[in-house]
Amino acid sequence: MVIQHPHLDRYEKEQRRQGLARGPFENYCRTHGIKLEKTVPKTPQQNGLAERMNRTIVERVRCMLSQAKLSKSFWGEAMRTTIDLINLTPSVALDGDVPQQVWTGKKVSYKHLRVFECRASVHIPRYERSKLDAKAKQCIFLGYTHEEFGYRFWDPDSKKIIRSRNVVFFEDQTIENLQKLEKARVGNPHEISIPVPVDVEHPVEEVPGSQLQLELADLLRRSDRIRRPSTIYPPHEYVLLTDGGEPECYGEAVAHEHKEHWLKAMNEEMNSLSKNHTYDLVKLPQGKRALKNKWVYRLKTENSGPRYKARLVVKGFNQKKGLDFEEIFSPVVKMSSIRVVLALAASLNLEIEQLDVKTAFLHGDLEEEIYMEQPEGFRVKGKEHLVCRLRKSLYGLKQAHR
Repeated sequence: MVIQHPHLDRYEKEQRRQGLARGPFENYCRTHGIKLEKTVPKTPQQNGLAERMNRTIVERVRCMLSQAKLSKSFWGEAMRTTIDLINLTPSVALDGDVPQQVWTGKKVSYKHLRVFECRASVHIPRYERSKLDAKAKQCIFLGYTHEEFGYRFWDPDSKKIIRSRNVVFFEDQTIENLQKLEKARVGNPHEISIPVPVDVEHPVEEVPGSQLQLELADLLRRSDRIRRPSTIYPPHEYVLLTDGGEPECYGEAVAHEHKEHWLKAMNEEMNSLSKNHTYDLVKLPQGKRALKNKWVYRLKTENSGPRYKARLVVKGFNQKKGLDFEEIFSPVVKMSSIRVVLALAASLNLEIEQLDVKTAFLHGDLEEEIYMEQPEGFRVKGKEHLVCRLRKSLYGLKQAHR
């Protein structure tokens, strides 16, 4: 294609590809005065100038990766740096002129060039570190940024490419030096030498350095705090910790030492569900699934004595939005409304009474079609294959708060 440019006239051939010279690209070329000259498909020799430049770039990328001993995953960074160096190198086609200088009309500078893959100490901004963190981290130089004046680096710790301009380069060191430095920092402990005063009357026996280092390490690890022996309690005090507690499942409840109380609590819960007409036993329709449930037990201490409570809870975490529920919300009164009521009661000298609705969650009607397995321990004989079609809300459902 022929490109008319005020600084440079370039002539290139574009190999024909499906859809490349059609539509928006063709309009773009027509608008900018670019003439497309197509080549025969699968004939790269007709576009020899561009193909030879591609070969030159690939060869230099291969050499840079081999010299730097970097993996092929860095080919993009090596190619960016290669193209930057080509644009800063005198060209025979331009009679020895520098491509970037010809293109921009400005004299180029080489002061910012650095050795590819050299070690660099990149400054860490204050807002990205704490007071005790290091002020710089060791990275690998990869190339130059085009959007702003700066450099591109590979951070081996975070496995990311970072950009920065506040950096100190070590152009005589490469990734191998960085790896050796890291191994030396982690693997070699620092030896500490402590001067020992000389006592003429009591000569000190010489101790090998390795033994002194081990004894010094033990001394540094030990604490000066006086250790007290562990208190050994009599066996009857451990019995207080084995009162049974609250059962975690139905099997533990029926094997509990107070199982009659837990069975009574479960019967009360089932009677409440039956009285409230919470569910019906039906066959599970095709394409539907039944949610699992669980018994939750709580032991409350009251003035009249311990109170055993059992709740049948649906495993609502298995519900899927759009299938088992749509909206999730909980109607809560505003604090401003409560303050108005209290203010009116105080102003008119009225009495306020508070009541508790037993099994409040079970009074809400369900709009969705939800099925649940029969509760453990209360499966109806002869109807074990049936499931519970929930008519009202139950503890654990996503929509139980509505």
